[in-house]
Amino acid sequence: MKNTALLIDTNVILDWILKRQPFHQDATYIVDLCMHRKIRGYLTVHTVLNAFYITRKDLMLTERRDLSRLLCNRFEIIGVNREQILNALDAINFKDIEDGLQMQCAEENNLDYIITRDIKDFQNSKVKVILPEDFIAMWKSTNS
Repeated sequence: MKNTALLIDTNVILDWILKRQPFHQDATYIVDLCMHRKIRGYLTVHTVLNAFYITRKDLMLTERRDLSRLLCNRFEIIGVNREQILNALDAINFKDIEDGLQMQCAEENNLDYIITRDIKDFQNSKVKVILPEDFIAMWKSTNS
């Protein structure tokens, strides 16, 4: 599973950054796998930007900048273009444009999984969608 490529959804990154319970432990496990290059971790540009913005009440500006640099240095960052935004806006299967963009980015980059706590929002994804705890169980069963 070392070459497994994961798109980490924004909610998992925020669970890790903000230490949101009861999700922090699973988010930390997955982020650590990516940080230590045991799996290939991907984030979309808007995940990094959203995390920077959402954490403004909890972290100082310098902390948010350092954290964004860390994410950019340890994860592959994949972009979003005009065509993807228009496709996400037109996709009637996705109520949330961000989820539609996450799915498109994962698909276009041939990623193996989208790791998210919002499985229901990705029901029409062509990329496998998995809860953090389910991925961890799968990882542990094949790497122990």
